[in-house]
Amino acid sequence: VRTELEPVELEDGAAVPKEFANPTDDTFMVEDAVEAIGFGKFQWKLSVITGLAWASNYAMEMMILSILAPQLHCEWRLPSWQVALLTSVVFVGMMSSSTLWGNISDQYGRKTGLKISVLWTLYYGILSGFAPVYSWILVLRGLVGFGIGGVPQSVTLYAEFLPMKARAKCILLIEVFWAIGTVFEVLLAVLVMPTLGWRWLLILSALPLLLFAVLCFWLPESARYDVLSGNQEKAIATLQRIATENGAPMPLGKLIISRQEDRGKMRDLFTPHFRWTTLLLWFIWFSNAFSYYGLVLLTTEFFQAGDVCSISNRRKEVKAKCSLTCEYLTEEDYTDLLWTTLSEFPGVLVTLWIIDRIGRKKTMALSFFVFSFCSLLLFLCVGRNVLTVLLFIARAFISGGFQAAYVYTPEVYPTATRALGLGTCSGMARVGALITPFIAQVMLESSVYLTLVVYSGCCLLAALASCFLPIETKGRGLQESSHREWGQEMVGKGSHSPGVTRSNSGSQE
Repeated sequence: VRTELEPVELEDGAAVPKEFANPTDDTFMVEDAVEAIGFGKFQWKLSVITGLAWASNYAMEMMILSILAPQLHCEWRLPSWQVALLTSVVFVGMMSSSTLWGNISDQYGRKTGLKISVLWTLYYGILSGFAPVYSWILVLRGLVGFGIGGVPQSVTLYAEFLPMKARAKCILLIEVFWAIGTVFEVLLAVLVMPTLGWRWLLILSALPLLLFAVLCFWLPESARYDVLSGNQEKAIATLQRIATENGAPMPLGKLIISRQEDRGKMRDLFTPHFRWTTLLLWFIWFSNAFSYYGLVLLTTEFFQAGDVCSISNRRKEVKAKCSLTCEYLTEEDYTDLLWTTLSEFPGVLVTLWIIDRIGRKKTMALSFFVFSFCSLLLFLCVGRNVLTVLLFIARAFISGGFQAAYVYTPEVYPTATRALGLGTCSGMARVGALITPFIAQVMLESSVYLTLVVYSGCCLLAALASCFLPIETKGRGLQESSHREWGQEMVGKGSHSPGVTRSNSGSQE
């Protein structure tokens, strides 16, 4: 397949900065323009809007699961398996739609895919508040999960507007909006649940999506996507808009347009250059979600028992027990939810500090290794205080590792398959989230030590998978075309640094 290049003249602008182009160069790519314009007012606005999507469409809708389930368990007298199904159906919806939203974003644009998924979630989120019976709310929450599967595409759009030096830090700071969203949801539940009930909580929790849907009209389409789809005039207009808002000059010369008709094709994820990367990333994302949500479930079990040994040694009392026995969430329960959420901030700060120092691959490997090590330390009969410290450290690092994966994945794939690559990885994460309740709850009843071995072993393998990833994206630009070898357009012009060389091979170290 030959890539057709078409030069397009820019009407106005300033000279290309020396660090991005040779004075004699008369062409530039979108990557060079983004780097030359730099980080400014436009990116600050985009950060807030992307964070709003992450907080309202993802964090709040996920956090509501831990509040809605016990409430319906008591109010509708649901058996435990139906309560668990309320959570599982959301993950099923996310898993089934992640690849679809990625394909839509690669085929029709990042902005288009994001707007449709947000409006979808808003509509069915509000409709959930009017569900008359269990079967209706089960279907509606599954459709909400289907819409949530498109949220990761906000990261794709966000990353494609960020200059190289700011990309990792900005994407990692999205985790702050996740924490803000979960804290806001808990506080909203404290105010709404005692008086208005769960129906109003569902409706009010969906309303922030309406604000994001309105702000979506301000969002421009990705210039990288427009370049790849051959819409050069729109790409130039977008770049000029960013330059104007940032008060920075546009590069002079010809914008290189790479036309590539096939976009968002699954087969492109398994070309010789990306096959190994795709398979390893799928396992890494699976392990991240499997371990993260597993730890959330295990934390409750461990705190109720006091320590691991208490769970292992206690004998099950055989007595009649009503399966419909329930307890409403108390103020103390909401406080515990808040503390659990706040424990993720240290993980973000550590990841933020090391990701540009040691690289993306080593950051993910370190996060998995620390989680695995803390899981093994739980074998010791430690007291409640030490148990709390180990669980919080483990959650901090697995959360940071998740964000490192969100940084790495959009960077490693070319524009033609970037959204699809992130979507399939997000889908594999949902598979891990679906499986983990059977380990953290069912297997735990049989053997607590076997449960810990499963989580520790999975993360140890994920740490090795991170090390074996063939491409390190630290200090590299975003690849535009999948028909070019890795390294031909990844290192910015004039931005050579020790240890970073151009290469025609599929892997660079």
